[in-house]
Amino acid sequence: MKEYAVITGADGCMGTEIARAVAKQGYHVVMACCNLERAHKKRAMLVADTGNEDIEVMYIDLASLQTVKDFAVRLQERNVSVALLMNNAGILETEGRTITVDGLERTVSVNYVGHYLLTRLLLPMMHRGSRIVSMASLTYRFGRLYFPEFFTLGCRGFFWRIFPYSNTKLALTMFTRKLSQLIADRGITVNCADPGVVSTDIIAFKMWFDKLTDIFFRPIIRTPAQGAATAVHLLLSPEVAGESGGFYASCKRRKLAKRYVDSETTEKLWELTEQRVEKWL
Repeated sequence: MKEYAVITGADGCMGTEIARAVAKQGYHVVMACCNLERAHKKRAMLVADTGNEDIEVMYIDLASLQTVKDFAVRLQERNVSVALLMNNAGILETEGRTITVDGLERTVSVNYVGHYLLTRLLLPMMHRGSRIVSMASLTYRFGRLYFPEFFTLGCRGFFWRIFPYSNTKLALTMFTRKLSQLIADRGITVNCADPGVVSTDIIAFKMWFDKLTDIFFRPIIRTPAQGAATAVHLLLSPEVAGESGGFYASCKRRKLAKRYVDSETTEKLWELTEQRVEKWL
């Protein structure tokens, strides 16, 4: 029986590249997506490119925690072994603050809480040697977590897209460090991958300067394949087998300041997130 590799947002630019690399290694790839039409088109392309027909599309909407639970239950019912989990999906809101059905700010739900819940639900299906990778960002350095505003508003005060985005990347980094410590004895590794600045849909700000962004920045920033390289490295490379709790950029482990990841905020974040997802756990 093939081992499963679950990739959220696998229909996106970097997600497709990650799915391609994993599929080439013979895993049963689960493309966890909310845009099913686009995902099925990407699946057909990936099957043709890799020759791996064990690629499937499964619905999940990280802005709805019930769909995260439903997704995990479907896998649990199959009694499968999950070898790889790539928490890749992410958004950067351009239309202002949106609150989900669960009372969470949408960026917080998609980028952080949804992945927290998914990871917790899939952990029982993992084994020694399984790998969890989350798509982080160096913008975590600009993050500031205030409670309870982080969960319900994304940021304190004025809402601007980069504030909740940076906050979620900080939260995801803290989650990675904390989880790696909690499951160290199970031999499951948990790491963060920073893709750098990548030419994807997420940097289209839909404002007056968008055309200038294309002209001046897109020619010099990374392609989706280049952006996905660090995540692929963490998922597949034997060089990092057993390495856990790290933040990687350009396939190299980077040192994190303790004030960001080893603090009372980390413990508070875990406690409050646990409370938010308790009904689905």
